[in-house]
Amino acid sequence: MLPEIGTFFLACNLSEVMKTNEGLEQMKRIRFASIAFMVLGFIGCQTTLITPDVTPPSAPQGVYTETGDALVELFWRANPEPDVAGYKVYISSSYSGKYTFLGSARQPHFVDAGAQNGVTYYYAVSAYDVSGNESALSIDVAYDTPRPEGYNVQLADYRTHPASAGYDFSTYSVGQYDDQYTDVFFDNDNGAYYLDVWTDSDVRDMGATTSLYDVPYAPSGGWSTTKDAVAIPGHTYVVRTWDNHFGKLRVIAVSGAGVKFDWTYQLQQGNPRLKTAVSKRLPLAFGAGFASRRAPSY
Repeated sequence: MLPEIGTFFLACNLSEVMKTNEGLEQMKRIRFASIAFMVLGFIGCQTTLITPDVTPPSAPQGVYTETGDALVELFWRANPEPDVAGYKVYISSSYSGKYTFLGSARQPHFVDAGAQNGVTYYYAVSAYDVSGNESALSIDVAYDTPRPEGYNVQLADYRTHPASAGYDFSTYSVGQYDDQYTDVFFDNDNGAYYLDVWTDSDVRDMGATTSLYDVPYAPSGGWSTTKDAVAIPGHTYVVRTWDNHFGKLRVIAVSGAGVKFDWTYQLQQGNPRLKTAVSKRLPLAFGAGFASRRAPSY
């Protein structure tokens, strides 16, 4: 009957059909079919409403950076929402400035390989889900200043090899110990080994460390009054240069022939922040099973 009803509506003018007995019969069938459709619609069929997802994820948390030589690595906690598809990283030249899109990542890790040494960058992160909803920017705004670094530099004793006893952080070079740009030089004083600086500079032994990263900031005081420090393997030293830059070096080995060290240098004048690194494993959070794993009380 349904095709007939459809054909009838397409082929006929309703007012003309009603003028004949045959037309009245057709109208009865139409009325019956309409009622049947209404009953099926309200009683016999199930209606599924699909509501679009317009709820954005929460803003990422725990954003922090690790400094490299001409790069900055960013890390943050993974979002808790199950439909998160990835993250977007934004960058600015100031904390309260305009943040522009830098790149995206599927995992909570991003490397800014286009950073320039000596320039401070501010970063914020957002999360987006499979529906394209994007969160607000992270409350934690991380900033960092990439800086140059070097490893296994060797200086000779200035008394025997003066042309290879001095180091200049600004040019990353070994040279004459009494050159006007030399920041630190090695001194073997009858078997006592020293790192020396000139009167317009400062040096401080920061003590034993496990790596070059263990001293994140230059000190504000405590500099050697004699303009030297005993060179000890495993110790980290901070140097304040004649033009108010900070360098950091960690002694690897020392002997009568010379000293070997790793170093990093802050290109921004007066900026005490030095190279740092932290564990890539983020702090653990209690999960749903925490209560069942607690030690029982007796």
